[in-house]
Amino acid sequence: MRNLEKNNFKKSLLIVFSTLSFSLFSQAQSPAEGRAAPKNDQQLIREMYNTALRDPAAYRWLESLCLNIGHRLSGSPGAEKAVQWSKSMLDTMGLDSVWLQPVMVPHWVRGEEMVSVKAKNQSKAQVLSALALGGSVGTPANGISAPIVEINDWDVLDKIGEQGLKGKIVFYNRPMDPTYIRTFEAYGCAVDQRVHGASRAAKYGAIGVMVRSMALRIDDFPHTGTLRYDSTYPLIPAVAISTLAAENLSDLLKTNPDAVGSIKLGCKTLPDAPSFNVIGEIRGSEKPDEFILVGGHLDSWDVGHGAHDDGAGCVQSMEVLRLLKASGYKPKRTIRCVLFMNEENGLRGGRQYAAEAERKGEYHLCAIETDAGGFTPRGFGFEAEESVFQTFFEKVKALQPHFEPYGLVLTKGGSGADISPLRGMKGLLCGYSPDSQRYFDFHHTAADIFEAVHERELELGGASMAALVYLLDKYGL
Repeated sequence: MRNLEKNNFKKSLLIVFSTLSFSLFSQAQSPAEGRAAPKNDQQLIREMYNTALRDPAAYRWLESLCLNIGHRLSGSPGAEKAVQWSKSMLDTMGLDSVWLQPVMVPHWVRGEEMVSVKAKNQSKAQVLSALALGGSVGTPANGISAPIVEINDWDVLDKIGEQGLKGKIVFYNRPMDPTYIRTFEAYGCAVDQRVHGASRAAKYGAIGVMVRSMALRIDDFPHTGTLRYDSTYPLIPAVAISTLAAENLSDLLKTNPDAVGSIKLGCKTLPDAPSFNVIGEIRGSEKPDEFILVGGHLDSWDVGHGAHDDGAGCVQSMEVLRLLKASGYKPKRTIRCVLFMNEENGLRGGRQYAAEAERKGEYHLCAIETDAGGFTPRGFGFEAEESVFQTFFEKVKALQPHFEPYGLVLTKGGSGADISPLRGMKGLLCGYSPDSQRYFDFHHTAADIFEAVHERELELGGASMAALVYLLDKYGL
Protein backbone atom coordinates (compact mmCIF):
# COMPACT_ATOMS: atom_id res chain seq x y z
CA MET A 1 0.00 0.00 0.00
CA ARG A 2 2.81 2.36 0.97
CA ASN A 3 4.63 1.62 -2.29
CA LEU A 4 1.47 2.49 -4.25
CA GLU A 5 1.11 5.79 -2.36
CA LYS A 6 4.75 6.60 -3.03
CA ASN A 7 4.31 5.91 -6.72
CA ASN A 8 1.17 8.10 -6.92
CA PHE A 9 2.98 10.92 -5.09
CA LYS A 10 5.90 10.71 -7.50
CA LYS A 11 3.50 10.83 -10.45
CA SER A 12 1.77 13.92 -9.01
CA LEU A 13 5.09 15.69 -8.51
CA LEU A 14 6.09 14.84 -12.08
CA ILE A 15 2.79 16.23 -13.47
CA VAL A 16 3.15 19.45 -11.45
CA PHE A 17 6.79 19.89 -12.49
CA SER A 18 5.99 19.20 -16.14
CA THR A 19 3.08 21.66 -16.13
CA LEU A 20 5.20 24.38 -14.47
CA SER A 21 8.09 23.79 -16.87
CA PHE A 22 5.79 24.02 -19.93
CA SER A 23 4.25 27.23 -18.57
CA LEU A 24 7.65 28.83 -18.02
CA PHE A 25 8.87 27.68 -21.44
CA SER A 26 5.73 29.07 -23.10
CA GLN A 27 6.19 32.45 -21.41
CA ALA A 28 9.81 32.56 -22.52
CA GLN A 29 8.94 31.78 -26.12
CA SER A 30 5.87 34.03 -26.59
CA PRO A 31 5.00 37.57 -25.45
CA ALA A 32 2.42 38.01 -22.75
CA GLU A 33 -1.17 37.26 -23.64
CA GLY A 34 -0.15 35.30 -26.73
CA ARG A 35 0.67 38.30 -28.94
CA ALA A 36 3.07 37.97 -31.87
CA ALA A 37 6.67 39.03 -31.34
CA PRO A 38 7.34 42.69 -32.25
CA LYS A 39 8.59 43.21 -35.80
CA ASN A 40 12.04 44.66 -36.31
CA ASP A 41 12.58 47.56 -38.73
CA GLN A 42 13.39 45.39 -41.72
CA GLN A 43 10.34 43.20 -41.18
CA LEU A 44 7.92 46.09 -40.78
CA ILE A 45 9.26 47.95 -43.82
CA ARG A 46 9.11 44.78 -45.91
CA GLU A 47 5.53 44.23 -44.78
CA MET A 48 4.54 47.73 -45.91
CA TYR A 49 6.06 47.12 -49.34
CA ASN A 50 4.24 43.79 -49.56
CA THR A 51 0.92 45.40 -48.63
CA ALA A 52 1.36 48.14 -51.23
CA LEU A 53 2.24 45.70 -54.02
CA ARG A 54 -0.41 43.10 -53.21
CA ASP A 55 -3.22 45.58 -52.59
CA PRO A 56 -2.62 48.57 -54.90
CA ALA A 57 -4.95 51.06 -53.23
CA ALA A 58 -3.07 54.12 -54.45
CA TYR A 59 -3.51 53.04 -58.06
CA ARG A 60 -7.25 52.53 -57.55
CA TRP A 61 -7.51 55.96 -55.96
CA LEU A 62 -5.62 57.52 -58.85
CA GLU A 63 -7.92 55.86 -61.36
CA SER A 64 -10.96 57.29 -59.59
CA LEU A 65 -9.44 60.77 -59.29
CA CYS A 66 -8.36 60.89 -62.94
CA LEU A 67 -11.28 59.23 -64.67
CA ASN A 68 -14.15 60.44 -62.50
CA ILE A 69 -12.92 64.00 -61.93
CA GLY A 70 -10.13 64.75 -64.40
CA HIS A 71 -8.15 67.98 -64.43
CA ARG A 72 -8.42 70.26 -61.42
CA LEU A 73 -7.22 73.81 -61.99
CA SER A 74 -7.69 76.06 -58.96
CA GLY A 75 -11.12 77.66 -58.84
CA SER A 76 -12.64 75.21 -61.32
CA PRO A 77 -15.52 72.77 -60.76
CA GLY A 78 -12.97 69.95 -61.10
CA ALA A 79 -10.93 71.31 -58.19
CA GLU A 80 -14.06 71.56 -56.05
CA LYS A 81 -15.00 67.96 -56.85
CA ALA A 82 -11.45 66.82 -56.09
CA VAL A 83 -11.60 68.39 -52.63
CA GLN A 84 -14.79 66.51 -51.78
CA TRP A 85 -13.45 63.29 -53.29
CA SER A 86 -10.23 63.49 -51.27
CA LYS A 87 -12.01 64.13 -48.02
CA SER A 88 -14.39 61.24 -48.64
CA MET A 89 -11.46 58.88 -49.30
CA LEU A 90 -9.63 59.98 -46.15
CA ASP A 91 -12.85 59.60 -44.16
CA THR A 92 -12.93 55.89 -45.00
CA MET A 93 -9.43 55.23 -43.60
CA GLY A 94 -10.18 55.35 -39.89
CA LEU A 95 -7.90 58.33 -39.22
CA ASP A 96 -8.00 60.35 -36.03
CA SER A 97 -8.88 63.60 -37.83
CA VAL A 98 -9.89 64.68 -41.34
CA TRP A 99 -10.70 68.29 -42.21
CA LEU A 100 -10.72 71.00 -44.85
CA GLN A 101 -8.51 74.07 -44.45
CA PRO A 102 -9.99 77.09 -46.27
CA VAL A 103 -7.87 79.05 -48.76
CA MET A 104 -8.70 81.63 -51.45
CA VAL A 105 -7.20 80.72 -54.83
CA PRO A 106 -6.74 82.30 -58.27
CA HIS A 107 -9.35 81.49 -60.90
CA TRP A 108 -8.03 81.62 -64.46
CA VAL A 109 -9.94 80.11 -67.40
CA ARG A 110 -8.46 79.15 -70.75
CA GLY A 111 -11.14 79.80 -73.37
CA GLU A 112 -10.63 79.67 -77.15
CA GLU A 113 -7.11 79.27 -78.58
CA MET A 114 -5.69 79.57 -82.09
CA VAL A 115 -2.02 80.06 -82.99
CA SER A 116 -0.59 80.02 -86.52
CA VAL A 117 2.18 81.28 -88.77
CA LYS A 118 2.13 82.28 -92.44
CA ALA A 119 5.04 82.94 -94.75
CA LYS A 120 4.59 85.38 -97.64
CA ASN A 121 4.95 82.61 -100.20
CA GLN A 122 2.30 80.43 -98.53
CA SER A 123 -1.36 80.53 -99.50
CA LYS A 124 -2.52 79.18 -96.16
CA ALA A 125 -1.35 79.68 -92.57
CA GLN A 126 0.15 76.75 -90.66
CA VAL A 127 -1.62 76.04 -87.39
CA LEU A 128 0.81 75.55 -84.49
CA SER A 129 0.05 73.15 -81.65
CA ALA A 130 -0.19 75.55 -78.72
CA LEU A 131 -1.61 76.24 -75.26
CA ALA A 132 -1.96 79.60 -73.53
CA LEU A 133 0.37 79.96 -70.56
CA GLY A 134 -1.43 79.95 -67.24
CA GLY A 135 -2.37 83.46 -66.21
CA SER A 136 -1.96 84.90 -69.68
CA VAL A 137 -4.20 87.74 -70.73
CA GLY A 138 -6.43 87.19 -73.72
CA THR A 139 -6.28 88.94 -77.07
CA PRO A 140 -8.77 91.20 -78.83
CA ALA A 141 -11.64 89.25 -80.40
CA ASN A 142 -9.87 89.10 -83.78
CA GLY A 143 -6.50 88.19 -82.23
CA ILE A 144 -3.10 89.72 -82.90
CA SER A 145 -0.80 89.30 -85.91
CA ALA A 146 2.81 90.44 -86.28
CA PRO A 147 6.22 89.39 -87.63
CA ILE A 148 8.03 86.83 -85.46
CA VAL A 149 11.50 87.32 -83.97
CA GLU A 150 13.29 84.19 -82.72
CA ILE A 151 15.28 84.58 -79.48
CA ASN A 152 17.59 81.95 -77.97
CA ASP A 153 19.33 84.02 -75.32
CA TRP A 154 18.47 86.89 -72.97
CA ASP A 155 21.51 88.84 -74.14
CA VAL A 156 20.23 88.63 -77.71
CA LEU A 157 16.84 89.94 -76.57
CA ASP A 158 18.44 92.92 -74.87
CA LYS A 159 20.76 93.57 -77.82
CA ILE A 160 17.92 93.66 -80.36
CA GLY A 161 15.94 95.88 -78.00
CA GLU A 162 13.01 98.10 -78.85
CA GLN A 163 14.24 98.85 -82.35
CA GLY A 164 13.92 95.22 -83.39
CA LEU A 165 11.09 94.03 -81.15
CA LYS A 166 8.49 96.78 -80.99
CA GLY A 167 5.21 95.58 -82.50
CA LYS A 168 6.58 92.03 -82.99
CA ILE A 169 5.86 88.58 -81.55
CA VAL A 170 8.86 87.16 -79.71
CA PHE A 171 9.52 83.43 -80.17
CA TYR A 172 11.65 82.00 -77.32
CA ASN A 173 13.40 78.89 -78.58
CA ARG A 174 16.06 77.89 -76.05
CA PRO A 175 15.70 74.10 -75.61
CA MET A 176 16.11 72.17 -72.38
CA ASP A 177 19.69 70.88 -72.25
CA PRO A 178 19.64 67.09 -72.86
CA THR A 179 23.09 66.58 -71.29
CA TYR A 180 21.72 66.96 -67.75
CA ILE A 181 21.19 63.52 -66.28
CA ARG A 182 18.59 64.81 -63.85
CA THR A 183 15.99 66.39 -66.08
CA PHE A 184 14.76 68.80 -63.41
CA GLU A 185 18.09 70.61 -63.74
CA ALA A 186 17.52 70.98 -67.48
CA TYR A 187 14.03 72.29 -66.75
CA GLY A 188 15.38 74.79 -64.25
CA CYS A 189 17.81 76.17 -66.80
CA ALA A 190 15.13 76.76 -69.46
CA VAL A 191 11.87 77.58 -67.65
CA ASP A 192 12.82 81.25 -67.12
CA GLN A 193 11.69 81.85 -70.71
CA ARG A 194 8.18 80.70 -69.84
CA VAL A 195 7.99 82.41 -66.47
CA HIS A 196 9.51 85.82 -67.33
CA GLY A 197 9.51 85.91 -71.11
CA ALA A 198 6.31 87.89 -71.62
CA SER A 199 7.28 90.88 -69.49
CA ARG A 200 10.87 90.93 -70.72
CA ALA A 201 9.59 91.09 -74.30
CA ALA A 202 6.92 93.67 -73.43
CA LYS A 203 9.68 95.87 -72.02
CA TYR A 204 10.84 96.39 -75.61
CA GLY A 205 7.39 96.84 -77.09
CA ALA A 206 6.60 93.26 -78.22
CA ILE A 207 2.86 92.52 -78.47
CA GLY A 208 2.93 88.77 -77.79
CA VAL A 209 5.19 85.77 -77.12
CA MET A 210 5.48 82.16 -78.21
CA VAL A 211 7.60 79.90 -75.98
CA ARG A 212 9.10 76.53 -76.85
CA SER A 213 7.56 73.92 -74.54
CA MET A 214 9.58 72.76 -71.55
CA ALA A 215 10.30 69.22 -72.75
CA LEU A 216 13.19 67.13 -74.03
CA ARG A 217 11.21 64.95 -76.41
CA ILE A 218 10.26 66.24 -79.86
CA ASP A 219 6.51 65.75 -80.13
CA ASP A 220 3.34 67.72 -80.79
CA PHE A 221 2.11 68.12 -77.19
CA PRO A 222 2.34 71.75 -76.04
CA HIS A 223 3.23 72.22 -72.35
CA THR A 224 1.39 74.92 -70.45
CA GLY A 225 2.56 76.35 -67.14
CA THR A 226 2.41 79.56 -65.20
CA LEU A 227 3.95 82.88 -66.15
CA ARG A 228 4.64 85.92 -63.99
CA TYR A 229 3.86 89.38 -65.24
CA ASP A 230 5.89 92.38 -64.15
CA SER A 231 3.29 95.12 -63.75
CA THR A 232 5.90 97.69 -64.81
CA TYR A 233 5.27 96.66 -68.43
CA PRO A 234 2.17 95.99 -70.55
CA LEU A 235 0.57 92.57 -70.07
CA ILE A 236 0.83 90.74 -73.39
CA PRO A 237 -0.60 87.34 -74.45
CA ALA A 238 1.72 84.34 -74.14
CA VAL A 239 1.50 80.79 -75.48
CA ALA A 240 3.61 77.65 -75.38
CA ILE A 241 4.04 75.77 -78.65
CA SER A 242 5.02 72.11 -78.89
CA THR A 243 8.67 71.17 -79.38
CA LEU A 244 7.84 69.89 -82.87
CA ALA A 245 6.09 73.17 -83.73
CA ALA A 246 9.11 75.08 -82.39
CA GLU A 247 11.50 73.09 -84.58
CA ASN A 248 9.34 73.67 -87.65
CA LEU A 249 8.85 77.35 -86.90
CA SER A 250 12.58 77.88 -86.45
CA ASP A 251 13.25 76.19 -89.81
CA LEU A 252 10.59 78.34 -91.48
CA LEU A 253 12.06 81.57 -90.11
CA LYS A 254 15.49 80.71 -91.49
CA THR A 255 14.14 80.89 -95.04
CA ASN A 256 11.20 83.23 -94.40
CA PRO A 257 12.34 85.83 -91.83
CA ASP A 258 9.27 87.97 -92.59
CA ALA A 259 6.77 85.24 -91.61
CA VAL A 260 3.81 86.56 -89.66
CA GLY A 261 2.45 84.90 -86.53
CA SER A 262 -1.11 85.09 -85.27
CA ILE A 263 -2.38 84.50 -81.72
CA LYS A 264 -6.02 84.42 -80.66
CA LEU A 265 -6.79 83.70 -77.00
CA GLY A 266 -10.04 83.85 -75.04
CA CYS A 267 -8.46 83.34 -71.62
CA LYS A 268 -9.26 85.57 -68.66
CA THR A 269 -8.72 85.88 -64.93
CA LEU A 270 -11.84 85.83 -62.72
CA PRO A 271 -12.08 86.93 -59.07
CA ASP A 272 -10.37 84.68 -56.51
CA ALA A 273 -12.42 81.64 -55.52
CA PRO A 274 -12.80 79.78 -52.20
CA SER A 275 -11.16 76.38 -51.96
CA PHE A 276 -9.43 74.09 -49.45
CA ASN A 277 -6.38 72.10 -48.50
CA VAL A 278 -7.49 68.58 -47.54
CA ILE A 279 -5.86 67.20 -44.38
CA GLY A 280 -5.95 63.87 -42.56
CA GLU A 281 -3.82 62.65 -39.67
CA ILE A 282 -2.92 59.89 -37.24
CA ARG A 283 -2.27 61.42 -33.83
CA GLY A 284 1.03 60.65 -32.14
CA SER A 285 1.03 58.45 -29.05
CA GLU A 286 4.01 60.13 -27.33
CA LYS A 287 4.68 63.46 -29.08
CA PRO A 288 1.37 64.48 -30.65
CA ASP A 289 2.50 68.09 -31.05
CA GLU A 290 5.42 67.11 -33.31
CA PHE A 291 4.42 66.55 -36.91
CA ILE A 292 5.69 64.56 -39.86
CA LEU A 293 3.94 65.75 -43.00
CA VAL A 294 3.52 63.92 -46.30
CA GLY A 295 1.82 65.70 -49.16
CA GLY A 296 1.27 66.55 -52.80
CA HIS A 297 -0.82 69.12 -54.62
CA LEU A 298 -4.41 68.36 -55.51
CA ASP A 299 -4.75 70.97 -58.24
CA SER A 300 -3.54 70.38 -61.78
CA TRP A 301 -3.46 72.18 -65.09
CA ASP A 302 -6.62 72.14 -67.18
CA VAL A 303 -5.40 69.63 -69.78
CA GLY A 304 -5.05 65.87 -69.37
CA HIS A 305 -5.87 64.23 -66.03
CA GLY A 306 -3.05 65.67 -63.94
CA ALA A 307 -2.04 62.06 -63.26
CA HIS A 308 1.72 62.41 -62.75
CA ASP A 309 1.42 66.09 -61.78
CA ASP A 310 0.31 65.60 -59.10
CA GLY A 311 -2.43 63.04 -58.71
CA ALA A 312 0.29 60.47 -58.14
CA GLY A 313 1.75 62.47 -55.27
CA CYS A 314 -1.64 62.88 -53.62
CA VAL A 315 -2.52 59.19 -53.63
CA GLN A 316 1.00 58.22 -52.51
CA SER A 317 0.64 60.56 -49.53
CA MET A 318 -2.69 58.98 -48.65
CA GLU A 319 -1.07 55.57 -49.06
CA VAL A 320 1.50 56.37 -46.38
CA LEU A 321 -1.26 56.62 -43.76
CA ARG A 322 -2.93 53.45 -45.02
CA LEU A 323 0.30 51.44 -44.88
CA LEU A 324 1.19 52.66 -41.39
CA LYS A 325 -2.25 51.67 -40.11
CA ALA A 326 -2.16 48.31 -41.89
CA SER A 327 1.24 47.52 -40.33
CA GLY A 328 -0.11 47.99 -36.81
CA TYR A 329 2.57 50.57 -36.02
CA LYS A 330 1.52 53.25 -33.52
CA PRO A 331 3.36 56.48 -34.40
CA LYS A 332 5.02 58.49 -31.64
CA ARG A 333 4.46 61.73 -33.54
CA THR A 334 1.45 62.94 -35.45
CA ILE A 335 1.60 61.81 -39.08
CA ARG A 336 -0.27 64.26 -41.30
CA CYS A 337 -1.26 63.94 -44.97
CA VAL A 338 -1.82 67.30 -46.67
CA LEU A 339 -3.26 67.62 -50.17
CA PHE A 340 -2.42 71.20 -51.10
CA MET A 341 -4.52 73.40 -53.37
CA ASN A 342 -3.06 75.83 -55.93
CA GLU A 343 0.56 74.79 -56.33
CA GLU A 344 0.44 75.28 -60.09
CA ASN A 345 -0.48 78.94 -60.31
CA GLY A 346 -0.11 80.60 -56.95
CA LEU A 347 1.11 78.37 -54.08
CA ARG A 348 -1.75 79.71 -51.98
CA GLY A 349 -2.39 76.35 -50.30
CA GLY A 350 1.21 75.89 -49.17
CA ARG A 351 1.40 79.43 -47.83
CA GLN A 352 -1.92 79.14 -46.02
CA TYR A 353 -0.89 75.86 -44.42
CA ALA A 354 2.42 77.33 -43.20
CA ALA A 355 0.68 80.43 -41.84
CA GLU A 356 -1.77 78.28 -39.87
CA ALA A 357 1.02 76.03 -38.59
CA GLU A 358 2.96 79.04 -37.38
CA ARG A 359 -0.12 80.57 -35.76
CA LYS A 360 -0.76 77.33 -33.86
CA GLY A 361 2.91 76.83 -32.97
CA GLU A 362 3.05 73.46 -34.74
CA TYR A 363 6.56 72.07 -35.08
CA HIS A 364 7.13 69.98 -38.19
CA LEU A 365 10.02 67.62 -37.56
CA CYS A 366 9.95 66.75 -41.25
CA ALA A 367 7.79 67.69 -44.22
CA ILE A 368 7.93 65.39 -47.25
CA GLU A 369 6.55 66.35 -50.66
CA THR A 370 5.99 64.09 -53.64
CA ASP A 371 5.60 66.14 -56.82
CA ALA A 372 7.89 64.56 -59.41
CA GLY A 373 5.60 61.96 -60.96
CA GLY A 374 4.66 58.37 -60.20
CA PHE A 375 7.82 56.83 -61.62
CA THR A 376 10.29 54.30 -60.17
CA PRO A 377 11.62 55.44 -56.76
CA ARG A 378 15.27 56.52 -56.65
CA GLY A 379 15.49 58.12 -53.21
CA PHE A 380 14.89 61.30 -51.26
CA GLY A 381 16.51 64.73 -51.23
CA PHE A 382 16.76 66.76 -48.02
CA GLU A 383 17.21 70.41 -47.15
CA ALA A 384 16.70 72.73 -44.18
CA GLU A 385 17.87 76.02 -42.79
CA GLU A 386 21.65 76.09 -42.61
CA SER A 387 21.68 76.30 -38.80
CA VAL A 388 20.06 72.87 -38.42
CA PHE A 389 20.68 71.07 -41.68
CA GLN A 390 24.00 69.33 -41.05
CA THR A 391 22.86 67.85 -37.75
CA PHE A 392 19.64 66.63 -39.31
CA PHE A 393 21.30 65.20 -42.38
CA GLU A 394 23.88 63.22 -40.40
CA LYS A 395 21.02 61.48 -38.60
CA VAL A 396 19.16 60.90 -41.86
CA LYS A 397 22.24 59.34 -43.46
CA ALA A 398 22.36 56.83 -40.61
CA LEU A 399 19.08 55.46 -41.98
CA GLN A 400 20.60 54.70 -45.40
CA PRO A 401 21.13 50.92 -44.78
CA HIS A 402 17.36 50.46 -44.37
CA PHE A 403 16.80 51.69 -47.95
CA GLU A 404 19.57 49.80 -49.73
CA PRO A 405 17.41 46.67 -50.38
CA TYR A 406 15.05 48.94 -52.33
CA GLY A 407 17.67 50.80 -54.37
CA LEU A 408 17.02 54.15 -52.69
CA VAL A 409 19.59 56.85 -51.89
CA LEU A 410 19.29 59.64 -49.32
CA THR A 411 20.99 62.82 -50.56
CA LYS A 412 21.17 66.56 -50.12
CA GLY A 413 18.80 68.26 -52.54
CA GLY A 414 15.58 70.14 -53.13
CA SER A 415 12.26 69.37 -51.47
CA GLY A 416 9.03 70.80 -52.86
CA ALA A 417 7.18 74.02 -53.58
CA ASP A 418 4.22 73.45 -51.24
CA ILE A 419 6.37 72.74 -48.19
CA SER A 420 8.91 75.48 -48.90
CA PRO A 421 7.04 78.05 -46.74
CA LEU A 422 7.79 75.79 -43.73
CA ARG A 423 11.54 76.25 -44.17
CA GLY A 424 11.85 79.03 -41.62
CA MET A 425 10.31 76.88 -38.88
CA LYS A 426 13.55 74.92 -38.35
CA GLY A 427 12.33 71.51 -39.50
CA LEU A 428 13.67 69.17 -42.15
CA LEU A 429 12.26 69.39 -45.68
CA CYS A 430 12.31 66.39 -48.01
CA GLY A 431 11.47 65.74 -51.63
CA TYR A 432 10.61 62.27 -52.93
CA SER A 433 12.80 61.59 -55.99
CA PRO A 434 11.57 59.10 -58.58
CA ASP A 435 13.34 58.49 -61.88
CA SER A 436 13.06 61.75 -63.82
CA GLN A 437 13.80 60.70 -67.41
CA ARG A 438 10.17 60.56 -68.62
CA TYR A 439 8.60 63.20 -66.41
CA PHE A 440 8.81 66.05 -68.91
CA ASP A 441 7.15 63.96 -71.60
CA PHE A 442 3.92 64.49 -69.62
CA HIS A 443 4.41 67.59 -67.47
CA HIS A 444 1.60 70.17 -67.99
CA THR A 445 0.25 68.44 -71.12
CA ALA A 446 -2.81 66.64 -72.42
CA ALA A 447 -0.65 63.47 -72.30
CA ASP A 448 -0.62 63.47 -68.49
CA ILE A 449 -3.39 60.89 -68.17
CA PHE A 450 -4.08 57.96 -65.86
CA GLU A 451 -2.87 55.42 -68.42
CA ALA A 452 0.59 57.05 -68.37
CA VAL A 453 1.15 55.94 -64.75
CA HIS A 454 2.56 52.47 -64.11
CA GLU A 455 0.85 50.69 -61.21
CA ARG A 456 3.94 49.03 -59.74
CA GLU A 457 6.07 52.19 -59.93
CA LEU A 458 3.36 54.20 -58.20
CA GLU A 459 2.93 51.70 -55.37
CA LEU A 460 6.68 51.35 -54.80
CA GLY A 461 6.80 55.10 -54.30
CA GLY A 462 4.08 55.08 -51.66
CA ALA A 463 5.80 52.25 -49.76
CA SER A 464 9.15 54.07 -49.93
CA MET A 465 7.62 57.17 -48.40
CA ALA A 466 5.92 55.10 -45.69
CA ALA A 467 9.27 53.51 -44.80
CA LEU A 468 10.90 56.92 -44.44
CA VAL A 469 8.06 58.25 -42.29
CA TYR A 470 8.22 55.17 -40.04
CA LEU A 471 11.98 55.51 -39.48
CA LEU A 472 11.86 59.27 -38.90
CA ASP A 473 9.06 58.82 -36.40
CA LYS A 474 10.71 55.97 -34.54
CA TYR A 475 14.21 57.43 -34.30
CA GLY A 476 13.62 61.18 -34.60
CA LEU A 477 16.24 63.72 -35.60
